[in-house]
Amino acid sequence: MTAARPRRAPETSLYAAVKAHLEACGYEAKGEVCGCDIVALRPGEPPFLVITELKMSFTLDLVLQGVDRLAAADEVWLAVRASRRGRDRDRRAHRLCRLLGFGLLAVDPARRAVEVLAEPAPYRPRPNLRRRALLLREHQRRQGDPTPGGGSRSPVMTAYRQQALACAAALREGPCRPRDLKPAAPEAGRILLRNVYGWFERAERGVYRLTPAGEQALRQWAAVAEADAPPS
Repeated sequence: MTAARPRRAPETSLYAAVKAHLEACGYEAKGEVCGCDIVALRPGEPPFLVITELKMSFTLDLVLQGVDRLAAADEVWLAVRASRRGRDRDRRAHRLCRLLGFGLLAVDPARRAVEVLAEPAPYRPRPNLRRRALLLREHQRRQGDPTPGGGSRSPVMTAYRQQALACAAALREGPCRPRDLKPAAPEAGRILLRNVYGWFERAERGVYRLTPAGEQALRQWAAVAEADAPPS
C-alpha cells in the first residue's frame, strides 16, 4: 500500500512566484524559516531582512501575522492570490497596509505574476478638511445624543432633523413666521423654505403651517425617542 503524500497548503501555490519576485529584487529567499512563510535576505552589514506571509485572500489573520513579524524584520510583505473583486482590490485594505508599514502583493500563480499593491513605506492619509469640518459642525450642532451608535436601519436624528422637528412642534400650535421659530430653531427660515421633508407649507406670505406629513413625523419621532430612551 502506497503511503499517502502529505497535503500541501493552498498557500504553497503562491510561493514560487513570490520567491522569484524577491530574488529579482536582489534577495535570497527561503521558505518556512522559523514559522515564517518566506524569509529573504539582501547582503549587507547588517543584512536587510524581509518576511513575507502568504494567504489565499486578505484576512484579519494575515494582518495579525504581519503585526507579529514587524519586530523581527526590516520589511514585512503580505502576499495574497490575485482576485478581481476581492479584498485585495479594496483601497481601504491598501491604506491599512501602508498605515501599518506592510507591503501588499497580489499573486497570479498560474502566470507566476506578482503585482505590488502597496509599498511598505511611511504613510499618512491626506487630510480631508471638508469631511473633518462636516463632522465637527454636526457634532457641535446636534442637541444631546439622540441616536445610539451602531445602528444602520433606522434614520439618524441629525442636527438638521432636530431643528426641523422643533419647527414642526411649534407649528402644531398654529401658523407662524420663521422669526417666531428662531428661539427653538436658529435656522428656521432656511428649513421652512427648503422644506426637505415636506412637513411645511405656506399659509400666506411669510407664514407657514404644518402639513399632515409633519404631523405624522412628530408622532413617528416621538415613538422613536421613546424606544431609544434608556430604561429607568
